[in-house]
Amino acid sequence: MSPEEFGRLVRAERRQQKLRQGELAALAGVGNRFLSDLENGKPTVELGRALQVLGMLGLTMSVRPRDWRDVE
Repeated sequence: MSPEEFGRLVRAERRQQKLRQGELAALAGVGNRFLSDLENGKPTVELGRALQVLGMLGLTMSVRPRDWRDVE
């Protein structure tokens, strides 16, 4: 998953839950700018804060070994 795909997933879930960026940022304890960067796929966002946002949305992230066929 690319940072852009990750950001689109976060944005879609936020909208599904009818939250504005500022509302989700406040609930997750992150800044509005951070959430905007996350949703826009900025590749250098801090993982810990990204996980806070996922937690507030009720999402989890899993990691698995990549199959060599998954490499783009």
